[in-house]
Amino acid sequence: MEFGPQSITMGPVQIRYYGIIIVTAILVAAVLAARMAKRDGRDPDHVWGAMFWAVILGIIGARLWFVLFPPQSLIMQGRDTAWFFQNFTNLENGPLAIWSGGLSIWGAFLGGFIGSALYLRWNKLSFGPWLDIAAVALPLGQAIGRFANYVNQELYGLPTTLPWGIQIESRFRVGPYVNTVNYPLDSLFHPLFAYEMLWSLLFFVVLLRLWTLYRKQWEPGTIFLIYVAQYAFIRYVLEFIRVELSIISLQLGDQIVRINTTQVVCAVLFIGAVALLVPRLRAQPKPTATPSNAAA
Repeated sequence: MEFGPQSITMGPVQIRYYGIIIVTAILVAAVLAARMAKRDGRDPDHVWGAMFWAVILGIIGARLWFVLFPPQSLIMQGRDTAWFFQNFTNLENGPLAIWSGGLSIWGAFLGGFIGSALYLRWNKLSFGPWLDIAAVALPLGQAIGRFANYVNQELYGLPTTLPWGIQIESRFRVGPYVNTVNYPLDSLFHPLFAYEMLWSLLFFVVLLRLWTLYRKQWEPGTIFLIYVAQYAFIRYVLEFIRVELSIISLQLGDQIVRINTTQVVCAVLFIGAVALLVPRLRAQPKPTATPSNAAA
């Protein structure tokens, strides 16, 4: 058995830390969701049923989104969407090689949502309360999962002189930062994965508190909308210092307009979530915490 920086090798079998961390994140989030469901008087077995389909469609969606909207660094290497489809059977870097990296969280969200929704509809369960439970468990899972980005040396930002900056090996750099003359090996970069991890932990605490105190008073689905709004906000902001961007170039007359697809998605989700939240919160009475709930 050999322990490498990114994987464990046992003969012909290689187990990547990335996969171990992601599986751990999913299981921790599911256990929390099951506990919350039981506390809310719901059958916790539905958490595992919904998770099964959410994970399957989530992985498919995450990889499909990555293939349809590859980062700019891959496009510059000639690996655009057309390349992925032309090299469908390439098990090293092709669209099926998820073990080599390249899973988009937006595709994971969309696929996971569809999988969960199909399960809830099939079992004739109300969407709102289960979405609120997922809204609390997801940030915890995301916080754990972001550590996998550190292991793979991905999801980092622009160079920085801040003391908490991290070093990135040249083979994991993109764009102009692969030049070790202009950017020596000891150059520091913003640890975007850590920023998002800390933000997710913070909102895990906030959303858990809101769910504990107000889930009986607020309309089901309200906490889920708060989750969507906060995540869309932080991802939009972090995109300004991220180096691995997903860009679409559009020809408008004589000009080429470059659009950051992640920021467009974030803006749409944030505006939509807030637009649905405001009338909900205005129409409901001011939430008051009962002594029993406060103690809980």
